[in-house]
Amino acid sequence: MSDSTDSSPPPRGFTSEELIRWERVRQRLRVELGDAIYDSWFAGLELERVDGDGVQLTVPTKFLKSWMQTHYLDRIRARVAAEFGTVERVTIELRTPGRKVKARKAEAERTAPAPQDQKLCSASSRRAGGKPAAQEETDGFNGSPLDRRLSFSTFLVGPSNQLAYAAACRVAEQHSVDIAPFFNPLYTHAAVGLGKTHLLHAMAHAAYENKRRVVYLTAEKFMSSFVLSLTAHTSIAFKENLRAIDMLIIDDVQFLQGKSIQQEFCHTLNALIDAGRQVVVAADRPPSELETLDERVLSRFKGGLCVDIEPLDEGLRVKILEARVAAARERQKGFSVPAEVIAYVAKMITTNGRDL
Repeated sequence: MSDSTDSSPPPRGFTSEELIRWERVRQRLRVELGDAIYDSWFAGLELERVDGDGVQLTVPTKFLKSWMQTHYLDRIRARVAAEFGTVERVTIELRTPGRKVKARKAEAERTAPAPQDQKLCSASSRRAGGKPAAQEETDGFNGSPLDRRLSFSTFLVGPSNQLAYAAACRVAEQHSVDIAPFFNPLYTHAAVGLGKTHLLHAMAHAAYENKRRVVYLTAEKFMSSFVLSLTAHTSIAFKENLRAIDMLIIDDVQFLQGKSIQQEFCHTLNALIDAGRQVVVAADRPPSELETLDERVLSRFKGGLCVDIEPLDEGLRVKILEARVAAARERQKGFSVPAEVIAYVAKMITTNGRDL
């Protein structure tokens, strides 16, 4: 079954024995992995087809499909083989929107225990006289890597991104954590290749220069770090480390998946904002269109400043191309591109900076 079409025949009705076996697979995975990890990653995993020596499972999003295939496919295959016996192939596919799964009715009848909400203490105070460390060493917490090239000095400004740039500069130039943030959270959204990640990296670099402790994380890094903390029984340290920083920057928040992970993210968001710490978030769409996120998280996003980056105008596209030509000239003397070629490319390529 492809990601975009549903050309395969509809699944036949499952026998009661197949449903019982699938339920045992799910319960075994829950016992092995624990409620938190299971509810975060496996709640959306559904039985789609049992066909001879193969079992097909489905998940609702491409990200979840990729994550399951990368991190849990071997474990799932072992559990399915143990229950279904003759199965040699286990595949995970993307579930077509609106597709009715035969096993869903049976699964709805069971009530799996959900992890209880944990009440988290308020954000930890800063260490007295502590110096801001490199990101990889911030309170022992490993953030996502930063690109030194993505700074405010290399960010080209035009009418399409002027508001987002001004808001980012205002957030980054704050020198003291004792002053309430200007915008909290700062939520930036834009389509691919329009510079939102560049702004996030620039804010992180500027915050370091202003002696503030900052952690930059992609949504995937936040999720994987949280899951690892659960499996390693270091979740308390995970929570405390995030609450001890001055600025949290989260990129691609639209990929945040899983009930337990979203709950933890919500607790972290609340703790930091209530303690007057800066939170910056970026996504590919406005909060109102993030249908998969918890309503409490969306409410926090909407309570801050929400700015978008619009498609690049032609003048800004010319500036981007000229900057790239200048960078290439520094590496290779004599390199040049005629102005009329730059103008032609800027006129024809209207999608985003990466395509330019």
